[in-house]
Amino acid sequence: MPLWGTALALILAALLILALLGRLAPRLQCTVGVRTPPGARGHGHEEEVDRGGPVDQFSDRREPLPGGCRLICKPSALAQCLLRALRRSAALELGPRSWLSGPHLQTLCHFVLPVGPGPELAREYLQLADDGLVALDWVVGPCPRGRRVTNSGGLPAVLLVIPNAWGRLTRNVLGLCLLALERGYYPVIFHRRGHHGCPLVSPRLQPFGDPSDLKEAITYIRFRHPAAPLFAVSEGSGSALLLSYLGECGSSSYMTGAACISPVLRCREWFEAGLPWPYERGFLLHQKIALSRYATALEDIVDTRKLFKSRSLREFEETLFCHTKSFPISWDTYWEHNDPLRDVDEAAVPVLCICSADDPVCGPPNHFLPTELFHSNPYFFLLLSRHGGHCGFLRQEPLPAWSHEVILEYFRALTEFFRTEERMKGLSRRRASFLVGRRRWGTLPKREVSPSSNLEEIFSWKRSYTR
Repeated sequence: MPLWGTALALILAALLILALLGRLAPRLQCTVGVRTPPGARGHGHEEEVDRGGPVDQFSDRREPLPGGCRLICKPSALAQCLLRALRRSAALELGPRSWLSGPHLQTLCHFVLPVGPGPELAREYLQLADDGLVALDWVVGPCPRGRRVTNSGGLPAVLLVIPNAWGRLTRNVLGLCLLALERGYYPVIFHRRGHHGCPLVSPRLQPFGDPSDLKEAITYIRFRHPAAPLFAVSEGSGSALLLSYLGECGSSSYMTGAACISPVLRCREWFEAGLPWPYERGFLLHQKIALSRYATALEDIVDTRKLFKSRSLREFEETLFCHTKSFPISWDTYWEHNDPLRDVDEAAVPVLCICSADDPVCGPPNHFLPTELFHSNPYFFLLLSRHGGHCGFLRQEPLPAWSHEVILEYFRALTEFFRTEERMKGLSRRRASFLVGRRRWGTLPKREVSPSSNLEEIFSWKRSYTR
């Protein structure tokens, strides 16, 4: 442990130096305004720089917003509703530039700085079907005065928060929980097996994109709050778990809406390409320290000596989940079952992804963002900003990260949209029953009027029930 502590200190020092250098001479692949090689552009796309902003890799269906952000999505009625809400958002307005504006400093402050006084948490341990344990941290305080209720029915909406895949509970996650509590939500943080103090009672960890444990946790949440709307937010690499759940469950996910902050969407390529070495070493060391307490229990299923000598995130992931002693599988097979986008066409819940063009962990947008997903799928929306780092999106203190404000505004816009849609459906049903009653008395011509024709003209976006 002392040796690992020294290594962690050296990595943090390297990250700080990298962040300071990034403020003076940002790396080409992480800065905005970099010119993209002609081979990296899609056919027919013109290269364009907007006042130092990112090269326009997504000129089709790219809607401008305040603060130099862009909304990339398939045109629909819901997209227009969301666009109107974002254009009114004060969180996207450009504030004064601060010393935190560099991508590495944004990322470093998010992951490394201490969380400070956080919310009051009430922990529950949920025993799973295979006798494993996951933890649910319910945010119960501090209760702010004048707390607003998000649902017109009077029940607070439940906000499920999924941290990154390494189990690190960051200051931004806790800040989101506090802001959501103030806005009338009931936040709950999901912790995987062995993460953040949750005991590992069985020698089984949760693979990168396996949502089986999350399914059981959401079933329990719905049991506790059956009438409350359910929203979900994931951070960074934790988005793979949320997207896998939405794809596997389809219209049976119980969720009203979801959001992903700096999601890792092309996960296999992300592992194989590797991260900039300070981030790679930092995330790898954090996982080794977290699993070191369970080294004895894991000896029966993996080669712990090889595991703790891993030199990359890919080697660590492959050793832990592919080279097992009982049931070894190939790297290809692992990603067939854990790619978060494997069932993305089955998702039936609107998902907002907030990404930054200067993300130093994921890389340039033209490399890590599957733009065809947002152009073709009406459930997925991409909010792309010029600055923000990885899961940073910080503003001057004491303001919370602007991504938190945008996510809660997005949830409010979804609630209003669905409420309007249900109201229109109710009016249409009443109108249809009225017309049927009049026809019985023979006062109307025999030509039938479709009650849903006007509704289909108004709403081009409709929920699809796939499973």
